[in-house]
Amino acid sequence: MPEPAEPAEALFPDATERTEAPLYATGIVPAQDIRALIRERHILSMEPISEGQIQPASIDLRLASPAYRVRASFLPGPGVSVREKIDALTMHEIDLGPGAVLEKGCVYIVPVMESLKLGKRVSGMANPKSSSGRLDVFTRLITDEATEFERVRPAYKGPLYVEISPRAFSIVVREGDSLNQLRIRRGSPPATDTALRKLHEEIGLVQSDAGGENISKGIAVTVDLRGGSGAASTGGTAIIGYRAKRHTDLIDIVRVNHYDPRDYWDPIPAEKDSGLTLNPGDFYILASREAITVPPDHAAEMVAYDTLYGEFRVHYAGFFDPGFGFAESGGAGARAVLEIRSHEVPFMLEHGQVVGRLIYERLTDIPDKVYGRDIGSNYQRQGLALAKQFKTAAA
Repeated sequence: MPEPAEPAEALFPDATERTEAPLYATGIVPAQDIRALIRERHILSMEPISEGQIQPASIDLRLASPAYRVRASFLPGPGVSVREKIDALTMHEIDLGPGAVLEKGCVYIVPVMESLKLGKRVSGMANPKSSSGRLDVFTRLITDEATEFERVRPAYKGPLYVEISPRAFSIVVREGDSLNQLRIRRGSPPATDTALRKLHEEIGLVQSDAGGENISKGIAVTVDLRGGSGAASTGGTAIIGYRAKRHTDLIDIVRVNHYDPRDYWDPIPAEKDSGLTLNPGDFYILASREAITVPPDHAAEMVAYDTLYGEFRVHYAGFFDPGFGFAESGGAGARAVLEIRSHEVPFMLEHGQVVGRLIYERLTDIPDKVYGRDIGSNYQRQGLALAKQFKTAAA
């Protein structure tokens, strides 16, 4: 397992150590306790960890090198390491140091710089970063002996890997880039609909012109197909989404506000019947009908897919940070951007249809920074929005 490149206490010289116990013994770990886990060498890295990697309730994971082009996606299973599966399935290696192209339709396994040495009641869960999801880069965390993606079992000690499969666009990445993020959880706090209803009554977690709420194993999120979420318009017709073009140039993920959306996306105008037929294999960016709020003492995750909602997958990047959409951190009115793919058959999506559910989980303490402009967050107060790599002027 890699050791830190310098003494852990030197990584954050301005950070003060906690002098009192957190508010709760269980829950998602906030930013200040992520720093403590780094100082105590429960989170290790090949290279020094920067403050910029630490989000309100997660840490960005950085790609190491090389990347391995493999024949198929996999889970290693009990008693098997990711390295053993890589050795069995690798077609060729790719040096990410100077930057390299990961082609759409291919599967790559890449080690990340960070590794873990967790306590027995400490676990982790990962998700693609928002921009990865909006670029349709299918990204999943894998650990040694894993039987499921994106989850790190309690007391895990070992390396971390990420499976990367670009779907809509080929991308350029390099060593040190971040495509996914990791949350750390202490214990197993229950998430109940009763607690969610109480939180919704206090905060107003979702706000919609439809009124009311639908709470059952999370709070329902519906799709806006009328252009009521701050969308652009063309010729007086509201734009309710974007469909990825089939044949485009590369996207370098470190370029911000760089690419012309017209070269990569077809805008989707609102239809009179407020419906949208999803074509199998196409990738869509849509927006929620609801404005979403995540209070500073909670984090949220959107359930990625449920066949009860229809034959499509929604929201590859499901994490919502503490402070997202929260008025006091400048986020009133923020919508959820929905990354949607249809499966085997065309599917008619209707305005106001449920497309997923948000699950809220308490943090062990209020983080010392929350999502918003003050920490350079890209999507606060968002409506319908493409990834940060694209110029903000809509087509």
